[in-house]
Amino acid sequence: LTIGESGSKMRPYIVKRSLLFIPTLLIVTMVIFGILRVVPGDPAMMILGGEDAEDDYSEQQLADLRAKLGTDKPIHVQYFVWIGKMLRGDFGISFFYEGDMVLDDIKERVPVTLELGLMSLFLASIVAIPLGVISAMKQDTIGDYVTRVITIMGIALPNFWVAIMTIFFLVLFFNWAPPLAYVPPWEDPWVNFQQLIFPAIALGTSNMAFIARITRSAMLEVLHEDYIRTARAKGLGEKVVISRHALRNALLPVITLTGYEFGRLISGTVIIEVIFLVPGMGRLLITSIFHRDFPMIQGTIVLIALVVLVLNLLLDLTYAWVNPRIRYS
Repeated sequence: LTIGESGSKMRPYIVKRSLLFIPTLLIVTMVIFGILRVVPGDPAMMILGGEDAEDDYSEQQLADLRAKLGTDKPIHVQYFVWIGKMLRGDFGISFFYEGDMVLDDIKERVPVTLELGLMSLFLASIVAIPLGVISAMKQDTIGDYVTRVITIMGIALPNFWVAIMTIFFLVLFFNWAPPLAYVPPWEDPWVNFQQLIFPAIALGTSNMAFIARITRSAMLEVLHEDYIRTARAKGLGEKVVISRHALRNALLPVITLTGYEFGRLISGTVIIEVIFLVPGMGRLLITSIFHRDFPMIQGTIVLIALVVLVLNLLLDLTYAWVNPRIRYS
């Protein structure tokens, strides 16, 4: 195919995938908004009642605050007001952090979460891909069995348990504890690295296991192809055969999985950030849920969903470009 023909065949696929993006995001906003209005807990009562909900307040004060927050209106009116403002870039004002714009608070936390997610994905990939390749090359040997046990354990162990055990052993043997003050990488890269390396390891454990297993499966499939036997018959060294022929062809499903895993990592930072005191979006979300801060919860989840959807869209388009067989007719 020429470049023009390839581009013309890609356009319908791009349009269809892009059109699916909009209703998906719309459904996410509906689910988030609806669930927050169904679960128990009135933001106005929590604000007036204080942390222990024991402060005295009158019914008039409660009604006035509900009117100020906008929670006295019917749910469909609240939803359309919120959507209308969000489309103009206004995510609202925090209920709990009085006067703080939701978007401003989220902007401060996004770089921290993205840095943690990227570091975790990088660490998982540099361990998982070599592990998967070695396991495939040494199929049914002791090394392969050990690798498979490690990956199964990585998948089975929850991230939060790995995080708690990491802190426990670091405190017990190295007297290390999560720092209370976060240092951005542009102020002190080394301190920032020390603060995020252990959360990144805990977050990336399960991802490392998934990527390693996919790499092993893809390599086992590729190693039995005819072109691999041809390359060996030509007298090419084993390293050249593995790196230039086998691994390059086996990486396509690995890259696809890695992209999807990054979306999972962003959403998976919620618990890890709380355990390691990392001031990212996950920690902000937990605090907002505790205080029934509806605008902050909605804005944070919508942004996380948007990041995941954009990543999935880019991966689908990239995969269709690399592998024309999956394009829509």
